[in-house]
Amino acid sequence: MDERHRESRIRKDIFSRIASVSIICIQLALFSYVWISYYNLFAFRTHRGLGGAASLFLYLFIYTRLVKIYRADKPAQYSVGETAFSQLLAFGITDLIFYVECCFIARRYVSVLPGFMTAAVQFLAACVWAVVSKRYYMNHIMPQETTIVYGDGSVGAFLSKIHNKPWSLFNIHRQISADKSLEDIKEAVDASETVILYQVDYSLREELMYYCMNQKKVFYVTPTITDIMAYGFENRHFIDSPLMKYNAYVESMTMTALKRGMDITLSLFGLIVTLPLSFATMLAIKLEDGGSIFFRQERYTKNWKKFQIIKFRSMVMDAEKNGALVCSEYDSRVTRVGAVIRRFRIDEIPQLFNVLKGDMALVGPRPERVENVEHYTKELPQFAYRMQVKSGLTGYAQLYGKYNTSAYDKLRLDLIYIENRSLLLDLKLIMLTLKILFIPGGTQGFSEEAVRLMKGEQGERRAS
Repeated sequence: MDERHRESRIRKDIFSRIASVSIICIQLALFSYVWISYYNLFAFRTHRGLGGAASLFLYLFIYTRLVKIYRADKPAQYSVGETAFSQLLAFGITDLIFYVECCFIARRYVSVLPGFMTAAVQFLAACVWAVVSKRYYMNHIMPQETTIVYGDGSVGAFLSKIHNKPWSLFNIHRQISADKSLEDIKEAVDASETVILYQVDYSLREELMYYCMNQKKVFYVTPTITDIMAYGFENRHFIDSPLMKYNAYVESMTMTALKRGMDITLSLFGLIVTLPLSFATMLAIKLEDGGSIFFRQERYTKNWKKFQIIKFRSMVMDAEKNGALVCSEYDSRVTRVGAVIRRFRIDEIPQLFNVLKGDMALVGPRPERVENVEHYTKELPQFAYRMQVKSGLTGYAQLYGKYNTSAYDKLRLDLIYIENRSLLLDLKLIMLTLKILFIPGGTQGFSEEAVRLMKGEQGERRAS
């Protein structure tokens, strides 16, 4: 079994590289044809050879960066549709950049038709590549024989997430509680190719990590909040005992100015581009029930500052006249227009005014309603750490979480952003937002969950 799985892993690694290189070569070849035969003639009056070569090199650089951001070369991990759509975003954005560049350099309108036809062929090639690659993975690559060692009862939900993937990388053939003897756990580890340590107590986790390393096992761990905060530590060597220093993050004036400039520029652009859609939405809301167009609610942002968030109203008037209620997927209070604008996140557009005003940033943890934050911080004190940064229109938890992601997992995702925040990370998350807008099931923030979830999760972790 070990030899068979070892060969399967080698075959997987080789095919992953071949699949990634092949789609990059295909897309580059298609773009090269239309650029050299048509657009390069307008872009460069002289030195066309050098200009064309430089353009293709720059195209390759931008396209591969976007492929990495959208993980558009990972057909095994996503459905065929999502992989093809990720490719569409990667080459589509790059094609658009070079078309605009060509028009600017030529100082005239250059026909978009050749580029549009090439993009259609590129998308067709991406679809074929995604289907072929997916079928190969499913037919020739065995999922990793995996043991999961779990430390709390929420492992069922965790397993459901793995099994609900379009094609699982793991075959969970052993599940063993951390309460079992160490000998039993090691026996289960020995019988597996891969190990997942899920919410395991720190001391046992440390011992099992060392054991997996010695046995050359691939293993995964679910990080604690303390683990995530360790991202912010730096090594110090002014004595012969290793030290790690935590620097409280203080954003430089340059970074603050750049981030604010990006927020203003992109929010203004977003408001202008979505103006026709916003007018249509306002008209539809007014015609449906004659009520107010906008919904306002008090939220917390950086340094516990309160502000009024603004959205297009998607529920009936006085939806919370009897107190705050969690909005369920099929909530009867959601209007017909509201169901549509929620589905496509159109109700979020007015928050661009909050960004423009400075109450929010484009990227950051989602702002939570005041009463929820006060409850959460009582049950989970680490929640207050989110108040160190300005809340955002989009964020790490919104992009990497799901609608039903647990409160504790959302907090961990937000903390990963806080400990790694930078302008480049913000740009990456903004690019990823373009993808998530068209994919249902994105997370909506902590306000979708009752406080009891936060209490229950934290209680389990204290017990472990």
